[in-house]
Order: sequence, then structure tokens, then C-alpha cells
Amino acid sequence: MSNDWYYVHQLTVLTGFRLIVLANRIGCTDDFSRALHDRLTEGLACAAARARSIMALERELASDPDLEGITAFQLEGEKECFNRLRITLLDDLEIDYFTYEYRINNGEWRYADREGIKISYPSSIALTDAELGGLGPMIRGIARETGIWISAARVVYD
Repeated sequence: MSNDWYYVHQLTVLTGFRLIVLANRIGCTDDFSRALHDRLTEGLACAAARARSIMALERELASDPDLEGITAFQLEGEKECFNRLRITLLDDLEIDYFTYEYRINNGEWRYADREGIKISYPSSIALTDAELGGLGPMIRGIARETGIWISAARVVYD
């Protein structure tokens, strides 16, 4: 596939997987599973919107002269954001080893230094296939086909 059609392919794959996830949500029996499906659906919709934005900027760049380079700059930024895109289904753990701080789900930063004795960070544990239900194979398929990293993990404290 030529590079010209890359984002068209990505958009097609993302919207196709989104429809599959929505169809699979019908069979959910508990709120946890429905929430995971909803978050994955939302993440895929955001990724598809980013791909649409990239394609619109490419069309604009191809049809109109960009003398100041603003459109090209914006296009490169969108591509960079798309390449770093990550979908988080449950918990997101961010650790700053320099300051000994961590935060969960973009919350407040917390110190990992407990009473000056021991540095102890929480860890994240991936959900099992049993916990993911039918989403496990879909997540692996999405990651394989699109290259988008999908995090399905919960934070635990030691």
C-alpha cells in the first residue's frame, strides 16, 4: 500500500473495529464489561477523528499553496499525535522517577516516598482474558492492524 493511502486505510480499519466493538457490547452482561467497551469505542472514535483531520490537512495542502508553512506544520503535528496515540481502558499510571512522584488517571501527583524510609510505587497489572471477555482478541487485532497501543490494566498497591 502506498503512503498516500495510509490514513484512508487506518480510518477504514478503525471505524470497522469500532462497529465490531459496538456490536459486541450488546452481549455484555455486567457494567464493568460495558464500561470497557464504551472506553474502547470512544478511543477508536478519537483515533478515527484524528485520521480524518490528517486527511483534511493533506487535501488542503495538495489543493492550496501553503506559503507560510502553517498547514504543513499542523499536519506534521497531527501525524505525530496520531503515531503516539494510546487508548487507556481502565487505569493509567504515570511515574516520575526523578521526583519520586506518581499519578493515576491524570489525577494529582503523589509522593512515593513513605515517611522517608522506602520509595514504593504502585504497579499496573494487565487484565486477564477472562476479565476482558470478548475484548481480548479485538484489542490484539486492533493493535496488530493499526499499531495503536491499547492499555487494559489496573493499578495495584504493593
